[in-house]
Amino acid sequence: MLGTSINPIKTASSSSFSYCCSSPCQKRMATLLSLTSSFDNYNYSLHSTLFSPSKLPCPITFAPNLPGLRFRVSPGSKSRVFCESKTQEEQIRRCSPLLEKESLPSNGALVSDEWKAVPDIWSSSAEKYGDQVAVVDPYHDPPSTMTYKQLEQEILDFTEGLRVIGVKPEEKVALFADNSCRWLVADQGIMAMGAINVVRGSRSAVEELLHIYNHSESAGLVVDNPEFFNHLAGTFCSKATMRFIVLLWGEKSCLASDETQDLPIFSYKEIIELGRESRASRINSHDARQGCKYNIIGSEDIATIVYTSGTSGNPKGVMLTHKNILHQIDNLWDVVPTKAGDRFLSILPSWHAYERACEYFIFTHGVEQVYTTVRNLKDDLKNYQPHYLISVPLVYETLYRGIQKQISTSSTIRKLIALSFIKVSLAYMELKRIYEGLYVTANPKQPSYLVSMLDCLWARIIAAMLWPLHVLAKKLVYEKIHSAIGISKAGISGGGSLPMHIDKFFEAIGVTVQNGYGLTESSPVVAVRRPYCNVLGSVGHPIQHTEFEVVDSETGEVLPPGSKGIVKVRGPQVMKGYFKNPLATKQALDDDGWLDTGDIGWIAPHHSAGRSRRCGGVIVIEGRAKDTIVLSSGENVEPLEIEEAAMRSSLIQQIVVVGQDQRRLGAVIVPNKDEVLQAAKNSSIVDPDAADLGRDKMTGLLYEELSKWTSKCSFQVGPILVVDEPFTIDSGLMTPTMKIRRDRVLAQYKEEIANLYK
Repeated sequence: MLGTSINPIKTASSSSFSYCCSSPCQKRMATLLSLTSSFDNYNYSLHSTLFSPSKLPCPITFAPNLPGLRFRVSPGSKSRVFCESKTQEEQIRRCSPLLEKESLPSNGALVSDEWKAVPDIWSSSAEKYGDQVAVVDPYHDPPSTMTYKQLEQEILDFTEGLRVIGVKPEEKVALFADNSCRWLVADQGIMAMGAINVVRGSRSAVEELLHIYNHSESAGLVVDNPEFFNHLAGTFCSKATMRFIVLLWGEKSCLASDETQDLPIFSYKEIIELGRESRASRINSHDARQGCKYNIIGSEDIATIVYTSGTSGNPKGVMLTHKNILHQIDNLWDVVPTKAGDRFLSILPSWHAYERACEYFIFTHGVEQVYTTVRNLKDDLKNYQPHYLISVPLVYETLYRGIQKQISTSSTIRKLIALSFIKVSLAYMELKRIYEGLYVTANPKQPSYLVSMLDCLWARIIAAMLWPLHVLAKKLVYEKIHSAIGISKAGISGGGSLPMHIDKFFEAIGVTVQNGYGLTESSPVVAVRRPYCNVLGSVGHPIQHTEFEVVDSETGEVLPPGSKGIVKVRGPQVMKGYFKNPLATKQALDDDGWLDTGDIGWIAPHHSAGRSRRCGGVIVIEGRAKDTIVLSSGENVEPLEIEEAAMRSSLIQQIVVVGQDQRRLGAVIVPNKDEVLQAAKNSSIVDPDAADLGRDKMTGLLYEELSKWTSKCSFQVGPILVVDEPFTIDSGLMTPTMKIRRDRVLAQYKEEIANLYK
């Protein structure tokens, strides 16, 4: 005999489970934590064979001698018992009003068409684009394709499934997983029932994920797959309290049984099935809907907590409301004028605020999203030919390097022709920006009308002379590049600084790249270059309902256009604050709602004529204030300018400029070893058949290369440290969004850097 103690249903407020009013007799369903769970009252002994999945060909229902209670055991499930109650008691349900209007007592008759919560978008999109493909997920098992209507139903089922297993409104649920259609369903399902999701990807360190889980006070964990959970299990099962686990992909049998024997675990399909059954019984029962009290999710309610990437210190939990995110959804079309049927390629982590806001936005316009990976990006660009690519600067740098490598390995004649055409196109586009008034400047002094007219006339004449060669280059060279990378409408870059040479290159070959700017704390987009005003070197104009000001870092005085200072933003997308961190919130947000971005930048002055006449009001970001290096001479150096210039070299894979409190700058460099060896052979530094290059020779070659590419920068780099291991996410030296963690690089190579200055 196997004994279990069962406590009958109390009330929704006193119970550890959430109950679903899903039939005329007010059926309550709850997943018990395990067969050995102990409650206070009413003990019943159940024969062990009753719970053997192999002996349950169909669900078994049994009724103890207790009015209003009966129990059902489902076949093929591990420790899953469902409790059904006829007790007449009211259940409080929070819901996304448009998404779940069919479940409301009035069938949604009184629900406004205005979006109040993020998941409301799915009702509108399913109605408009029902049978169109919404998502394509080719790299998971099984591969998935879902239409808008199917996606809406999947989200509704997942939402209800979470209620059935006991998730309550306003509880935090950790969602640690990578890009997939099921990530999207889980994300929206958690939001739609009024819970708050706490998101992160699988490539973060275990200790960082544990900090996020515990700090956020999460009740349960939705995790990518068994392999990832097994990686977490040893730490999480001993140091975190998990009420349940949901696997998005894979089989429960692959989990480490020693770590999870006392935890209720659900597969994605089980959650969907529980939700589907509960929804069906609720929709078919008027009494079930009438027996519940419905609370509508408000636009000011917290939708998600996103922990910052943590380029320095522990990540902080940014609380974003439904209103914050809906502002992005409502106002990005001016930046990305997409239409139904356009195809987007998704490569960024879905949990990242930038990718997330863009995904929500495109799904309101009937777009098809294809999930890809870094490994498959090259092939997917060619095979799917996306209209848009939303990504970080590193992806565009990778594409640039790939194109340059393809050119450099061509025959001598082909290489000469391609490079000559690119030089012509670069010059043509530079002149074109001048006569179109898109040449940004910080100089507030406006040139005279006569000088402006002559300047533009000169630029137009020279450009006209280069135009035939530019058109020929499109036909002979650039069309082949376009067929390889797609991106027929635009690439949207954000999440970091886009190097100017990358910006100019893609403009020259006819691939539109729109650079944007934002922070997790602002949901994230606050400024983006528009298709009709794509000012290179800037992050564009503020998006609608967003204000910018630049202040002096010491006095806080608001500076005039063209003056460099600390950038502040204000708008409906600015966060509610940092979770459980009022001090950090106060430091970032002032009483008037201005968010201190911590970035250095300036606002372009307005000119009525000349090469900058259309640039007034665009934002230029020059780096992070905390990254500024102060030399012992008192001079302030922004390392980003030097690092971007150095990255133009094919010999340098990664670089971090150092030199705080030193007489001169230094640098930590990760070399591109194959390119360095080839350059050494070309320069006869080593024999043509050499397989390796000595450290001293490599350092000397890299120093010469660095000096060449940074010669026009305001400051020059002195000693350099060459390191063998690249900075990676797995090593902890890059964030999950592929930004170098400068502080960790400095800490890891502290002694070696100190030796540079001895």
